[in-house]
Amino acid sequence: MKHETGRNEPCPCGSGKKYKRCCMNSLSKQHASMLDDIEQVVAMNPNLSLEELNIVAEQKMKAANERPHPDFCGLSPTQMSNWLYAPFSELEGVLIHTPDDLKACPVMRYLTLILDEAMQNDGSFKATTKGNLPTKVVKQASELLPEFAVAQFERDISISEFAGSNEDKFNALHYTRVLAEIAGIIYRRSGRYHVKKAAQKQYLTHGIQAFFIPMLEAASSQYNWGYLDGWEHDIDLRTFWLFMLWRIQSHNSLEQLVKEVMTAFPDLQQAFSTDDYFSPERNLNMLIENRFIERFLQFWGFIIIDPRCYLNGELVARVVQVQPLLKQTFQFTINS
Repeated sequence: MKHETGRNEPCPCGSGKKYKRCCMNSLSKQHASMLDDIEQVVAMNPNLSLEELNIVAEQKMKAANERPHPDFCGLSPTQMSNWLYAPFSELEGVLIHTPDDLKACPVMRYLTLILDEAMQNDGSFKATTKGNLPTKVVKQASELLPEFAVAQFERDISISEFAGSNEDKFNALHYTRVLAEIAGIIYRRSGRYHVKKAAQKQYLTHGIQAFFIPMLEAASSQYNWGYLDGWEHDIDLRTFWLFMLWRIQSHNSLEQLVKEVMTAFPDLQQAFSTDDYFSPERNLNMLIENRFIERFLQFWGFIIIDPRCYLNGELVARVVQVQPLLKQTFQFTINS
């Protein structure tokens, strides 16, 4: 039978330190530290009742959960839990605003074209036989590309995410249409796209700003991030979206972001096959770049990233450029 090293035993690595001070993993160290604290309380107060001991344990657990944790870049476990599991409307440590000017946001500009086309035709317009947006809207959306920050990296318009001859070849526009359906702004029936009556009223009263938060919520928690790619790995990065956003806006480095995600969520590495051509870290890097950086943050105009991965045959450090729209939208109230 394999012997499990006790927290107060010498570490098997040979350092001479106690296991709890050396190679114990982070979570186990937390538990060990808490047990030490409780044992100390019991030693100093041997007459504590079970009920009193439970109160002490609860207080120690609460204090540990609210203490900044280095593996979480200084977030407490309580704060991290909120970002991972709380509904969009109950997120803490961040204020999410609707910017006054959405001209730099591809998603909202495309949505404006879709809504305007419908509003000019009594609230609906005809879809193509495949159920896509009509050529007129696709052409108008393609013509917007020069106005976006990402345009500086577009060399071959035929493979652009932000332009295309039809919706099938125009990922950012298709993404916008899908989000608008998920958010309950538009729906397709009898070969036509309709804007819901409530959405029509909102648009006439408040303009495109009325849909920024609903669309963002749909993008971060309801839309399937793997929809536009062929990745076989079933990793739902949506769970970590706010943590990743907080980190990338603080240092702009894709490589550093990947290391921080792997440190905070080490189990992610196990989702990748060990016999893959690329290492788990490289796979995670590509997945985050594709699904989070390119097809979320860039589609929204929050950041841009130079698509070049190699220079003179060597991998280059990927640095993002944070756009004004990101800081106008997200105000983090915790220190980076």
